Amino acid sequence: MPKKIRHAFVSGGAGFIGSHLVDALVAQGSKVTVLDNLSTGNVVNLQSVENKIVFLEGDIRDREILDKATEGCDVIFHLAAVVSVQQTIDNPVESAMVNDMGSLYVLEAARKANIKRVVFSSSCAVYGDDPRLPKTETMQPKPVSPYAVQKRVTEQYMRIYHELYGLETVCLRYFNVYGPRQDPSSPYSGVISIFMNKAVEAASPIIYDDGNQSRDFIFVKDVVTANLSSATSKNAVGQIFNIGTGERVRINRLWDMICGLAGLRVEATYRPPRSGDIYESVASTEHTKACLGFAHAHSFENGLKLTFEWYAKNG
Repeated sequence: MPKKIRHAFVSGGAGFIGSHLVDALVAQGSKVTVLDNLSTGNVVNLQSVENKIVFLEGDIRDREILDKATEGCDVIFHLAAVVSVQQTIDNPVESAMVNDMGSLYVLEAARKANIKRVVFSSSCAVYGDDPRLPKTETMQPKPVSPYAVQKRVTEQYMRIYHELYGLETVCLRYFNVYGPRQDPSSPYSGVISIFMNKAVEAASPIIYDDGNQSRDFIFVKDVVTANLSSATSKNAVGQIFNIGTGERVRINRLWDMICGLAGLRVEATYRPPRSGDIYESVASTEHTKACLGFAHAHSFENGLKLTFEWYAKNG
């Protein structure tokens, strides 16, 4: 069980992963300040805890509001980002201003406020199209999209701030996170949220490429546990960790499983692959287990069932 955090600041805390993290922090009795510009997050995600947190609507590039949001905190969870790979391809400069400069502003705010630790939500996208599997943290990054480059740049800033200024930093390379509250409205949302929405509507989903590509899917509650452990473990400082399950699921099988949960028999529609997409990905979890003692608690079958139940109820 991770130690209790006194006062946490969560950037992007109204988003899919961030809101689950906020719930967990409130549940353990932490004081929580959330900053979100609501470009992809939604205050509805924080309804159950809205009277127990401080919520600020604003952008991480606004240094004045960042200073206000981080005052008195001991841990920062930095999740705010442009999260769509395609959006970073279409608008590389604009997305870099958020993902790179915004992250640098967060680190500067932490340094000025003498905050003890910053936990950064990075991505397995930094590995790019290196064909070696599983992906280990010691692999040379090979980004193939502006999104991946931007995540890698922030990892380097995290390292520099630890080495130069003594700020305790931790980088978490998420694999494919899924669960309740993931927004399916964008064509570039997580594949599970899109498939769930299609299943509820009994509609055919679009699968890019042949559907045999694979992903390492990890349930959002397990990602929250990894964040909490990273914020309190002595072994985490200065480290980069894969946050995945070490198990592969092919996209065709994913749709078959969701159809089974929904009681459907609907064929997918296939389209050519998208630029920047990776064909196969799976995490090595040995380093994460050894340093954090973290391993996922939810099987894919169980996590998918819980997720479908939420989408079926919320539509």
